[in-house]
Amino acid sequence: MQFQQTVKKGYSFEGKGLHTGRVAKMTINPAPADTGIRFRRTDIGENAYIDALAENVSNTARSTTISQGEASVSTIEHVMSALTGMGVDNAIIDIDNIEVPILDGSAKPYIDAIWADGFQEQEAPRRYIEISETIEVTNEKGSLIRIEPAEEFSYDIKIDFNSRVLGVQHATWDKSVVYPEQIGTCRTFVFFHEIEFLFNNGLVKGGDVDNAIVIVEHPVSDEQVQNMSRLFNVPALKVREDGYLSNLVLRFPNECARHKLLDLIGDLRLAGGFLKARITAEKAGHGINTTAAKKIRQTL
Repeated sequence: MQFQQTVKKGYSFEGKGLHTGRVAKMTINPAPADTGIRFRRTDIGENAYIDALAENVSNTARSTTISQGEASVSTIEHVMSALTGMGVDNAIIDIDNIEVPILDGSAKPYIDAIWADGFQEQEAPRRYIEISETIEVTNEKGSLIRIEPAEEFSYDIKIDFNSRVLGVQHATWDKSVVYPEQIGTCRTFVFFHEIEFLFNNGLVKGGDVDNAIVIVEHPVSDEQVQNMSRLFNVPALKVREDGYLSNLVLRFPNECARHKLLDLIGDLRLAGGFLKARITAEKAGHGINTTAAKKIRQTL
């Protein structure tokens, strides 16, 4: 029997939110058995809790936001993924602002802080989420998520942005894959041509070239690249031969697909626990991910 577990102590993180640019301090705290994952907006009040459940999703524009009463917290997917990938059933996450810090754009900072310490086992059996019939969600963009009954969990994702740089990429997570080493370290990504649009629309105010892989899909001039360097206040950047901006070295050839898998794991945790299911996803994003989580919860 697998028992529930929580973190051994509080772990604090501080940094800018990717979209708001606001600095937040966030602490992942131990929690009693059967708590699940709960956020608490400490700047609003001692009881400003938000349960990390699909019915509380309030926005999925480029990240996942949950809200309950007057309290909201956004860009929760990376910390939700980290806790799921490391096998944490219960935690209370205190945060003093609206958005989870982006840190390095992956779940690695959480893993580096928590994984080596191990976890506190609790005297309650883990509550697995099992489904009796296949659930399939699609949208007009050609995205698909299929959740099928299974004895063990498995996630398989395919990404296709019609990109000459990325191509078609696949990533998988099951019990043979060590999440902290092979999934959790993979960073978010953005296309070069999207960045100006995002800034103009009030997003990625906290983005910088330390927390995102930048894909240069279309030809760009030296002047455009220099402007990007000035925008992020970094030394001169270059476009590598493989089509990525020179700010980062890829951790895996398919790091972008692995990051989309990281997001999927975090979003589907909003179903309320650990899934025993076979999950297949194509062109996944926060909108369809959280819709799938809601569909799962409707069957419980």
